[in-house]
Amino acid sequence: MADISVQNLTKYYGDRLILQDISFDIQPGEKVAILGANGAGKTTLLNILTGRLPYDGGHVSLGAGKNAGVIDQMPDFPPESTVEDVLRLAFRESDEVAAAMDALTDEMARKPEDASLLKRYAQLETRLELLGGYNRDFEIDRVCNGLEIPAAMRAQPFALLSGGEKTRINLARIILEQTDILLLDEPTNHLDMDAVDWLGSYLESYRGTVMIISHDRWFIDQCCDRVIEIHDCTCEFYNGNYSYYAVERERRREEQLKHHEHELAEKKRLEAVARIMHEHGTEHLAKRAASIEKRIARMTVTDRPKKDKKLTVTFGDPNYETEEVLKVRDITKSYEGREILHGISFNIRNREKVALLGANGAGKTTLLRILLGEETPDEGTIRKGVGLKPAYLPQQVHFANPHRNLIDTLIYDKNVSMQVARNRLGSFQFTGETQMKTVDMLSGGEKSRLRLCELMYDPLNFLILDEPTNHLDLASREWIEEAVEAFDGTLLFVSHDRYFVERFATRVLYLENGRLTDFIGSYSDFLKFRERGELPEAPASPPAPRRKKPDAPTLDDVPRPPEKPKRTGGTKNLQKQLSALEREISQLELQSAELEQQMIDASSDSARLLELMTKKEQCDESLAAKMDEWEAVAAELEELQQ
Repeated sequence: MADISVQNLTKYYGDRLILQDISFDIQPGEKVAILGANGAGKTTLLNILTGRLPYDGGHVSLGAGKNAGVIDQMPDFPPESTVEDVLRLAFRESDEVAAAMDALTDEMARKPEDASLLKRYAQLETRLELLGGYNRDFEIDRVCNGLEIPAAMRAQPFALLSGGEKTRINLARIILEQTDILLLDEPTNHLDMDAVDWLGSYLESYRGTVMIISHDRWFIDQCCDRVIEIHDCTCEFYNGNYSYYAVERERRREEQLKHHEHELAEKKRLEAVARIMHEHGTEHLAKRAASIEKRIARMTVTDRPKKDKKLTVTFGDPNYETEEVLKVRDITKSYEGREILHGISFNIRNREKVALLGANGAGKTTLLRILLGEETPDEGTIRKGVGLKPAYLPQQVHFANPHRNLIDTLIYDKNVSMQVARNRLGSFQFTGETQMKTVDMLSGGEKSRLRLCELMYDPLNFLILDEPTNHLDLASREWIEEAVEAFDGTLLFVSHDRYFVERFATRVLYLENGRLTDFIGSYSDFLKFRERGELPEAPASPPAPRRKKPDAPTLDDVPRPPEKPKRTGGTKNLQKQLSALEREISQLELQSAELEQQMIDASSDSARLLELMTKKEQCDESLAAKMDEWEAVAAELEELQQ
């Protein structure tokens, strides 16, 4: 029996249709990712599954006797509760069993002859073992270490934590409860890369059922074996992780496009055949044309599949040739006696793509602010290359006047004409009515894209990004990545998006305990060295060439059938063939009519009737084949004439 069953689910918000006839089952132990653009209905679906939202049609159920844990469902805790108290709520039943065992111990001391008490104690002991009660402290420590919940935080009042910290504590509590089904909405938010990796490994080995809404593609690859994509109020299913989904989705779009074009071409061909038949004016061709027109009327052409537009622009100063872009020497920074950075030194060379990584609080943002001149280090120096023109894209992009529309924003900020503004916006996928939106109506990803659009025509050569994909849906992440891919200069970025890091980084600067590890290579190579504890000193690196995306399977790899050869001889030969076919068709039609009359005359002679029926079937088959051949030749003749 399925752990989660959804049948013909329909949901409206007022008059707006969100989900229409959605149906799927999730079997015990499956790990399923729910994907889709922001506003597609992912969180709505999760809220329906948890009973927090009603629905307008269909049926939704969880497996009988199965309990579900929901990360965003924050229970009310007593105001004096500490983080430790909240974590230990996961063992409430274990505590109750342990308390009952303590009471039985006292009672057995008073009544040593009562065998029933000993039996009851053995039952409770077995139950406590099944609940993991004997390992409570170990399990709490294990989960807290994995999700980076330090001892100091565990002693704090839960009510005083930030929203992100509360979410992390609640995730830990749900994991400790060992529920049958986990329903997780963006569980990797507020976690650094190490904590996300731990959570992915935990879910990968988790025996229960998991349904995850997430935009973290590396995380989905790590722990999910199935994808359900919600779009246009319905859903599609992919039996694989994100990498499989990305390739398979493109393959399906190509197949749908081919099918659409085939249907369209077939309709046009039949219309041309019917028109030619009418022009020839013979009675049998007119009947045949009428039959074809009825067939055309019954035809339906599927909608052309939507294809995301790709950026076709590049930006940055390709003529900037200064080898050393940045020299950082012995940077040290402390706050209130706590040393954040200690003796940080590194060089960045022209056209390198450098990822600045580290746990939350490691000092990444502090180092960025020092590099940008927004903060002063306690010690150390920074030297910038001659002619360096940096640009900074922060996590939260702000504009001077958010009430202007996109066209006016470019006109005022970049001093360009309206047509130039429209063209630039169009190249960054702001088209049509979208250009008339005000900036404050844009999503976070769209604001980042608009800022990159502004930077596109500046002669910048050093781009600094701080969490450019944070809280963006998959489509927005892909848009930002295309823009970054188009940048032909030096890149330094902070990101917890491991997919983004793997795509762009040719070098990793890793901050830990105030110190820096400098590693030349991709993020995957960095992880391998880190696992083996063999992080080397950074060698002197030559200027890094522009890094291309790793090869992935594409539809171009599939062998294509050879094109059908064209007929030779020109229109004259085709007209001769057409005339010959028309004569043959006329003869076959006459033969079919004669056989039909003979069948009427021989209606009382069963043996003769059977013989005539066989001949008529053969005649009609030959007639249909000749008509098909006539259609093909007529269509080819019309194509050559055009």
